[in-house]
Amino acid sequence: MTSSDYYRLLGLEAGASIDEIKKAYRLKARMYHPDINHAPDAKEMFIQATEAYEFLIAHYGMDEYDEEVYRQAMENWRRYRQDMARRRANAYARASYARFQKTRLYKTTRILDGTTIIFATTISVIIVLYTIIGYIYRLNHPLPDAENPTVIVFLVLLSVGMILFIASIVFLKSYIESSRKRRGKVK
Repeated sequence: MTSSDYYRLLGLEAGASIDEIKKAYRLKARMYHPDINHAPDAKEMFIQATEAYEFLIAHYGMDEYDEEVYRQAMENWRRYRQDMARRRANAYARASYARFQKTRLYKTTRILDGTTIIFATTISVIIVLYTIIGYIYRLNHPLPDAENPTVIVFLVLLSVGMILFIASIVFLKSYIESSRKRRGKVK
């Protein structure tokens, strides 16, 4: 298989971003995992999707190099990684889907994790606080020969901070709920 075959297998255009590759793999893994999909070809499709994911992540951006380097990388992949990926994917396919979700491979496909969401929440709180404190300070301590701060700028910055804050809270709630479901605490 070539990299374009792997992109096609995951339903992506060539040159997709790492986040798009991860998202596509999660969808295909759920669609084809034999614990969920009992079709006769589901196991093979799951193995192929895992192989495609591992190749595209390991060789991300490699297609930008010259053809000889790319050809050599493809040859090395066929000799070594393809066998390893198939063996691991075969093991993942034999495991239950709940157990597969706990593997390092599946966890690497997460786009948003708790740290990212908490960081975004912190940044949004800082924006809101600095906007309010800065506006009040500027009103109480005006600069000589300078205009008073405009209410429009204040409202725009406050709106941006609040939108980021609300979005991060929504993502945080979603992340916590999905974490509980994965651990089996909420059904």
